[in-house]
Amino acid sequence: MIAIIDYGMGNLHSVSKAVERLGVEAVVTSDEERIMAASGAILPGVGAFGDAMEHLRESKLDGAVVRYAETGKPLLGICLGMQLLFTRSEEHGSHEGLNLLPGEVVRFSGGYKVPHMGWNRLQFRQPSPLLDGVEEGHVYFVHSYHVKPEQPSDLLATTDYYQQVTAIVGRDNIYGMQFHPEKSGSIGMKLLSNFTALCK
Repeated sequence: MIAIIDYGMGNLHSVSKAVERLGVEAVVTSDEERIMAASGAILPGVGAFGDAMEHLRESKLDGAVVRYAETGKPLLGICLGMQLLFTRSEEHGSHEGLNLLPGEVVRFSGGYKVPHMGWNRLQFRQPSPLLDGVEEGHVYFVHSYHVKPEQPSDLLATTDYYQQVTAIVGRDNIYGMQFHPEKSGSIGMKLLSNFTALCK
């Protein structure tokens, strides 16, 4: 079973339906016991970083996510959920994240259109079981801030939007996708399928 963590700021329905389309049981939950019992967990997210961290703290799910990651079972952050895995964000001030991966979230700057919205091509940086059998095709992004990981080894895939932009991260059992795999056609579904396979 995959737990989709509900802290009040996620694209919960579409993510759970995508997982179920793969033939995998999914439960949307804010209950720590159910999260900890799951074979894999997904942290979705839509909105502002500071608000999301406040929701996580108020619901005491910030500690639950960290404890889940410490079990060694697979954890996937999607969109804002990926950004929350990192140390801090400069979105509307300075906010501390879950600090499961070292790095910071910064705003796009340079005079081009923000948010970065639309289909962009993935470029793989290093092998990972998450990428097995996946082609370097286009996936769907919507974001105004992007992650700068401290460790190059955490960077699994990038895309190009006037600069190199972090698209997929991974270290041990912790993964993140800046785009929406559930809205990214066959490539997104293959990535989700690879993630659920890691959870078995």
